[in-house]
Amino acid sequence: MLGPENKTEQGMFANGYFLMPIAHYVEVYGLNDFDVSMDALYEITKRHTSEYAIRPYLLHYEQEMLEKLRIWAIDENAHVRRLVSEGTRPRLPWAKRIDVLSGDPYMNLSLLEPLITDHSKYVQKSVGNHLNDLSKTYKEETIEWIKKMHKLHGKNINWTVKHGLRSLIKVNDQDALAFMHRVGE
Repeated sequence: MLGPENKTEQGMFANGYFLMPIAHYVEVYGLNDFDVSMDALYEITKRHTSEYAIRPYLLHYEQEMLEKLRIWAIDENAHVRRLVSEGTRPRLPWAKRIDVLSGDPYMNLSLLEPLITDHSKYVQKSVGNHLNDLSKTYKEETIEWIKKMHKLHGKNINWTVKHGLRSLIKVNDQDALAFMHRVGE
């Protein structure tokens, strides 16, 4: 019924658009059956996206979702890994805004930790977008975390970090600019 998995990092909307109503159905009517709904959203994500559908579950089942997202963050499928970042973004475009998990930006950042070095540019871009969202409300925490990650991973994360700090760079934020200068960007 769902069709074959999307093996590329493109075409999730063009090729999987017919799954959008199914994801929406799970979003609206699946809240009373967490496990079945998560299995469905996991499979849908491999073919389309569940970044919007997952948001009510973050609000109703936060601890269960954190456990599930930590597992998905190391999944072999790039679409599933991207869902961890994209689905928890505080300012996901066209979606209802959600605050950071548990009211703590470090909860979101902990989910991004295994993704910051992801080999997929598709996932890296999502992590950068997530960091950009966080930097608008939690600038100090975001920059502090980025510095910590840069000490661990070095230049390998420069592209993602620059993408994540782009709004701060655009307004000439001195902390963001100083960090990017220090790492050679």
